[in-house]
Amino acid sequence: MQMLKVHGSNNDFFILDEKNLENSITEDELVTLAKKVCDRKNGLHGGADGILYVTAGHAGVAGRMRVINADGSEASMCGNGIRTVARYLSEQKELDEFKIETMHADLEVKRAADFAPNVQAFDAEISPVSFAAADLGMHIEGKTELIDDYIPQLSDTLKFSAVSVPNPHLIAFVSHDVLVGPELGRIASYLNNGENPIFPDGVNVSFVEIQKAKQIFVRTYERGVGYTNACGTAMSASSLMYVLLYPDQVKKNQLISVFNPGGMVKTCVHQRKNGSYWMSLIGNATFVANVKVDQSAAFRGDFTAAVWDEKNEQDAYEKFVVQLQRGQ
Repeated sequence: MQMLKVHGSNNDFFILDEKNLENSITEDELVTLAKKVCDRKNGLHGGADGILYVTAGHAGVAGRMRVINADGSEASMCGNGIRTVARYLSEQKELDEFKIETMHADLEVKRAADFAPNVQAFDAEISPVSFAAADLGMHIEGKTELIDDYIPQLSDTLKFSAVSVPNPHLIAFVSHDVLVGPELGRIASYLNNGENPIFPDGVNVSFVEIQKAKQIFVRTYERGVGYTNACGTAMSASSLMYVLLYPDQVKKNQLISVFNPGGMVKTCVHQRKNGSYWMSLIGNATFVANVKVDQSAAFRGDFTAAVWDEKNEQDAYEKFVVQLQRGQ
């Protein structure tokens, strides 16, 4: 079978198009494949954060994207992933603007201006947005939503906001020392242990540092993955909370620079006439390598005969990141 190694802000995936399978696979086999391929120690060429499984989708969309995390769980959306799938479908179908079917919505995607030479970018709609505890799987006594408030079980000093986009996110604005310290790991690992009463199904947790007006840094512990170089929906959710909580620094319909351990994206928060929010997530869609691997061997975690055809885009992306770091 054939796959494509990709990344958005170094949040890396294997795109698997059902058309490129040797034989059709079951749901259980898809989970097994994700666990084997994405394993960081024994997986395919260093593993990945997940598999982006592309299928035909319904009428009116260019394709359907499913997100299978490295642990085999399924995410409802992936902001960095959808940009890479957008580029893949754009090149397959010769389209510059179209919709992709995801678990909860058909999302608009379109080609954007390159971030740098040989660093292609795409713009993806991130929605639907909800603050409701029921949509978040959040259980805090007396609260139907959480906006800039304390959760005493987690911290006496940090305030949190919770938003579904539609993946559930818990966000705290913090100082630089807290951003790089151990608190994120402590809180996020507890909230994703499958036993805690607050988010029993887990939640993505992000710490956000405001660097200057219209510029933030987001560090994320992703449900089903752990620490990640970047999480597109986390950066989108963080941007929304930035607009809502710090209107003196940024407003709706203004571009925000969102830095992360893997690079940078641009976001923009919008509000529809009915009051609902949605975000534009604009960032790189980098193709790293074409991969061929025997399907039955992949189920066993045997990648010794895999063929890895490197593209020339990663070097360009790394140069772009170096320039970003110099300019910060």
